[in-house]
Amino acid sequence: MLGWEFPPFISGGLGTACYGLTRALDQLGHEVVFVLPQPVDNRSATHVQLKSPNDCRTSPAYQIHGLQHVEFHGIPSNLQPYISPGDFVQQAPAAETAVPNDPQSAGGMTGHYGGDLFTEVRRYAKIAAQMAIDEKFDVVHAHDWMTYPAGIAVSAISGKPLVVHVHSTEFDRSGELVNQRIYDIERMGIQNAEKVIAVSYFTRNIVLKRYAASAAKVEVVYNAIDRNGEHDALPPPIERDEKIVLFLGRITMQKGPEYFLAAARKVLEYEKNVRFIMAGSGDLIRRSIEMAAQMGIGRKVLFTGFLRGDDVARVYKMADLYVMPSVSEPFGIAPLEALSHDVPVLISKQSGVSEILTHVLKVDFWDIDEMANKIIAVLRHPPLRATLREHGQFEVRRLTWQGAARNCVEVYQKAIAALN
Repeated sequence: MLGWEFPPFISGGLGTACYGLTRALDQLGHEVVFVLPQPVDNRSATHVQLKSPNDCRTSPAYQIHGLQHVEFHGIPSNLQPYISPGDFVQQAPAAETAVPNDPQSAGGMTGHYGGDLFTEVRRYAKIAAQMAIDEKFDVVHAHDWMTYPAGIAVSAISGKPLVVHVHSTEFDRSGELVNQRIYDIERMGIQNAEKVIAVSYFTRNIVLKRYAASAAKVEVVYNAIDRNGEHDALPPPIERDEKIVLFLGRITMQKGPEYFLAAARKVLEYEKNVRFIMAGSGDLIRRSIEMAAQMGIGRKVLFTGFLRGDDVARVYKMADLYVMPSVSEPFGIAPLEALSHDVPVLISKQSGVSEILTHVLKVDFWDIDEMANKIIAVLRHPPLRATLREHGQFEVRRLTWQGAARNCVEVYQKAIAALN
């Protein structure tokens, strides 16, 4: 398993999905070797040298409590979830890095961490391939574009089939203005894979249309959610008079924050006793704050920044409605989390999760009038809120990570059989 986000270092849905899937595979008795970047302190990133094959491969193997059959290897790296090439260069000063051409030869790799994002991706691939020489496994499972070169390298050196997992595409993140180098890596990964897992039919269609994948190669495995009863131990919601409408996610173009704010302004024309919470961080956070101020609703919109752990559960408990107005959402785990906390949900039709949820409200992301109408309907009509909560709870119980893991195992078996 090749990933670039896993708890406790988690920034979004990919880390949640990797944890849920890996934990379920562990519970089903499968052994997993999980390779992922290990964060390096930026203050020392520019002077940490890679001196020998042993030093540059991985950190010592370790385990996480509760995962009996999962072994982790951390590759020291500044790869960060959801970072753009430009942002990577800004946050990690460029440095010379020598990368060997032969993935089997990590010797002589010297230089520094940081610098160019694509150099880090290549370096991750070289070290992962070197590490794979000493491991025994049946299949290579690579999550999202940063690990596709590593997946290709490990598959080539081991002769084992490659399965790539598409959680998001460059078209989801950037619209039509894609980064060509990222697109090329995504396409290379999809073309070299024996099997492709898409998180929804929405994403599968993009993979078929934009990446020229054969239909027989691409399987859909929906994400899920953990339900362990931990929410019951949280303190009761904070008492307040205002209704609360919640946006929780990365504040980026893909997630549609401007449509949420535009709908909020329309709602506030009819319902004054409403507070809108935008929980998350992203490259559009400053623009969203300025937009709320320009709209004259700044005092009615609270920006919390990125939330973790109990703070996430607490903000769900406070919410009367969760809204996900995504422009292009391959899946969307947050609506499942909201439903598990008894929060009614309004999602865009341009999302993978809309394929499997029936008892939620749906709207086109661009239709801010209809979005506002549905928000007002939920806030004004308690029976509607109660019905959405009750039926939403029933739906979310069907979606388990063990079910997703079993589906992935079936994909693995098809990939292995295709090579025999």
